[in-house]
Amino acid sequence: MVQSQAEDVDGYLAEVPEERKVALTRLRELCRAELQGFTEVMAYGMPAYERDGIGEIAFASQKQYISFYLLRSDVREAFAERLADHDMGKGCLRFRRPEKIDFALLRDLLRATAAQPGKIC
Repeated sequence: MVQSQAEDVDGYLAEVPEERKVALTRLRELCRAELQGFTEVMAYGMPAYERDGIGEIAFASQKQYISFYLLRSDVREAFAERLADHDMGKGCLRFRRPEKIDFALLRDLLRATAAQPGKIC
């Protein structure tokens, strides 16, 4: 997906391919449930979740995969063992197929992120 020009996350989700809409909507609901005190915004053309104006989590529908951006290095380090078997860049967890998204892992990453502020990569 080319960088979205959507003004809000509802608009973003309206643009995504139909085969990804259910997974991305579920991911949004998970973010909203677990990231209490965060603000949902659009940043760099994708949904993002900020605490005190600083983005800590984001997700996007890319051409080849769904990406989950975990911008907290301390959380990534704490979950290194569980993340080892996943397609992971510096701060981006990639899922090539929506049905392969590990929502239990994402929930745990979100909870760890929400538990306390930390350093952004």
